[in-house]
Amino acid sequence: MNRVEAIISDFGGVLTSPLLDGFTGVMESSGISLESLGKAMVAIAERQESNPLFELETGRMTEAAFMDALSEQLSADHGSDVELDGFGERYFQHLQPNERMIEYMRELRGRGYKMAICTNNVREWEARWRAMLPVDEIFEVVVDSAFVGSRKPEPRIYEITLERLGAAPEMTLFIDDVEVNCEGARKLGIGAVRFRSTEQTIGEIEAALGEA
Repeated sequence: MNRVEAIISDFGGVLTSPLLDGFTGVMESSGISLESLGKAMVAIAERQESNPLFELETGRMTEAAFMDALSEQLSADHGSDVELDGFGERYFQHLQPNERMIEYMRELRGRGYKMAICTNNVREWEARWRAMLPVDEIFEVVVDSAFVGSRKPEPRIYEITLERLGAAPEMTLFIDDVEVNCEGARKLGIGAVRFRSTEQTIGEIEAALGEA
């Protein structure tokens, strides 16, 4: 096995509390269930012939347009007005930094590894998510789907991250809380660890680094 030289980490759900907590908190405060949210997303996707979340996360749809479409669909589904104003702000109020994981990433940078974040995110949320951790102190490369027009698990976003890091896939380890994203990395020859808990993930990363 080749020696690992670079670490690529997801942001939400790895360096933060679970993303589901954020969505659940906002939906509950709006009186909308996650099931209703899912049905609304499917209806919009069928009507527009594209997944609105994918369009949002690749910068092809603005946050305002996404929220307008979602509010309109939820209102039609529920027979009453549903407003999602301030969704982003409320969403981030329900997310907390994963301080142990952030500190571990800082340790890895100190040990000489090349460090990157590769995140599926929303263009208008950049300032909010960056404010949750010392991004530039730890990570020399940040690849945000909304700014590069590609999202995990599409091959191109991994390729962009590797190019900017100057790292070979077989010498890189990728961490994400979504299995399909990990599988996307593996298809390109990148080692991957799926985040399930902080201690499990740190243990698996250390094992991978030790084996290398």
